[in-house]
Amino acid sequence: MNDSKKKTSKPPVHSGKQASANHGPEAKPGLEVRATAAKLLAAVVDRKISLDGMLDPAHGNPAYKALSEADRALTRAILTSALRHLPRLEAAINSLIDTPLPEGARALHHVLVVAAAQILHLDVPSHAAVDLAVEQANRDPRNRRFAKLVNAVLRRLAREKDDILARTATVSPLPAWFSERLSAAYGKEQAHRIAEAQLEPPAIDLTVKADPERWAARLGGKLLPTGSIRLPSFEGSVTALEGFEEGAWWVQDVAASIPAKLFGELKGKLIADLCAAPGGKTAQLAAAGAKVIAVEQSANRLARLEENLKRLNLDAQFIGADLFTFRPDALLDGVLLDAPCSSTGTTRRHPDVLWTKGPRDIEKLAALQEKMLRHAITLVKSGGLVVFSNCSLDPSEGEDLVARVLSDTPAIERVPVDPGDWAGLETAISPLGEFRTTPAMLPPDGSFAGGMDGFFASVLRVR
Repeated sequence: MNDSKKKTSKPPVHSGKQASANHGPEAKPGLEVRATAAKLLAAVVDRKISLDGMLDPAHGNPAYKALSEADRALTRAILTSALRHLPRLEAAINSLIDTPLPEGARALHHVLVVAAAQILHLDVPSHAAVDLAVEQANRDPRNRRFAKLVNAVLRRLAREKDDILARTATVSPLPAWFSERLSAAYGKEQAHRIAEAQLEPPAIDLTVKADPERWAARLGGKLLPTGSIRLPSFEGSVTALEGFEEGAWWVQDVAASIPAKLFGELKGKLIADLCAAPGGKTAQLAAAGAKVIAVEQSANRLARLEENLKRLNLDAQFIGADLFTFRPDALLDGVLLDAPCSSTGTTRRHPDVLWTKGPRDIEKLAALQEKMLRHAITLVKSGGLVVFSNCSLDPSEGEDLVARVLSDTPAIERVPVDPGDWAGLETAISPLGEFRTTPAMLPPDGSFAGGMDGFFASVLRVR
């Protein structure tokens, strides 16, 4: 539940001291960072490997783990920027090349994209980005013959930066498959706003156990319509902020805080949080006075969940189990099912998602979510509630799925959310009374970033 953020516009200064087994002790300072960024970019785009796993400090990619902390931070900044702007970066590069690169020049393509991301979107000296990209090309036998091309293209990119940024601004920053789905679901105008909003780094939002007004004032934050606190832009770690050690709050995107609030009064009620880790929603339920059963299949994630609640001084019953095998001793007052999904609403913080997933993944995940929802309904007593949610922007994982379950399950009914209870977020509530947030919601305000994760949530009552 600790989701601190680095500004991609001002990447950390790297040490340049890291020697590489691949590039030798005489490698130019900063070369290993760029080589690692190009290698991981290729893994995401060409092999559909999740970035989170590769950037894990303990079990991640060996080249990344070998870097210093400062160089890791710069690598992350380059990758994040490259993935957020990828179609526009590719369009910029292609506009400066007379003859398309050969089919087998994918490694060279990634070198150019990494350099272009630095030149166009990061506070990295252009000459450094150019020189290191040329050095990469020269050190790779496959790309050596293109070194002069790399030099010419990137130098021109740096000279014509403003014109190129303006020219490529009309290119969708999303992969074609997702851009089409987004337009079909939201219309072209709204899809465009969502696409542009996903280019911005996410704000840091906090959920507090109590007295959000007081904590907003103490932390210099802004109180949001949900009661969450949005922090202004800052450098550093959230763990150093007042209230962290005492467990007064936890990091949780404002949209992610909504589902647990949809139960209404929770004091004394028995609620199961299925797929509970990392524990933000479990903490919300416990802080509201519910008797919480936290169900999580992954042993590692369950251990992390227990640690998080221990810091917050909150209690829950922890069960390590597949949710399909979970059967409480007695029927529950409610179930929160924040189901595993395509995560297409979280690309501000996970920009690799749209490049590692596709339509077939969404279909498979929607089928799994429907199975989970149908099981969750059987765990709740008459009059109890099931809150179904996920962080996907795709209706097939939200509105369509719930409508299908409602159509053939007479034992449940939808409980519409009242927009009057959500001042400032009325536009996030559909005519059917379901929540649908997007990254284009909540405009920026001075030093406070705008936006929120894309989330869907629906409340169902068991008859």
